Amino acid sequence: MIEIEAEVLVFDLDDTLYLERDFAESGYRSIARHFGDEVGGDLFASECRSLLAKGTRGNIFDLALSRCRIESTPELIDTLVRHYRTHSPEIAFCEDVSRFFDRGVDMPTGLITDGPKEGQRAKIAALGLDRTIDHVVVTGEWSKEFSKPHPRAFELIESLTSSSKHNLVYIADNAAKDFIGPRQLGWQTVQIVRSGRIHDGSPAKPGHEADHVVTSFDELQIRSRA
Repeated sequence: MIEIEAEVLVFDLDDTLYLERDFAESGYRSIARHFGDEVGGDLFASECRSLLAKGTRGNIFDLALSRCRIESTPELIDTLVRHYRTHSPEIAFCEDVSRFFDRGVDMPTGLITDGPKEGQRAKIAALGLDRTIDHVVVTGEWSKEFSKPHPRAFELIESLTSSSKHNLVYIADNAAKDFIGPRQLGWQTVQIVRSGRIHDGSPAKPGHEADHVVTSFDELQIRSRA
């Protein structure tokens, strides 16, 4: 068990609080239901899942349409991507996260997440985080340069909470980018390495690693310093 004292607890979203794979598969099912034979129906969703499991990124829709013998046009791909990002996702917290929140968090909370703003906001709403997290920052609502590892989102949380830098904790999954900004500002950091996550990520450069590494929120005990 890792015990940490803090005044403010801040989370990443994808593959930290829920599995990003669940969002992807929810999107594939939604496309299949909404567009039906236009994309190949359930076969399209099945092919997308298969490609994702093999590590395919970026061109999953093109490849899945090809396997369904449907022409992949730029217009169709744009339409599918827009639907994927804005659909109401069928996702849920990882079980250890649910247990963590059930125990209660007796301090201010924040969320800092990268990604297209429509998709991230849809995930946040589906998980109810817009009602339970005090300060939500979606960097996709700014220009791309401000996504992690840029410190802007972390500095915003500092200003909103007026907390001492070393009293803020950030829990995230990607060692290649997630901890650079908060470490530069003096935050405490925790990496969660989940089974089933989509991105294994590149290893952190020396000095960019998290202070602690866990595989489950069950390994964490965050005590209020306030």
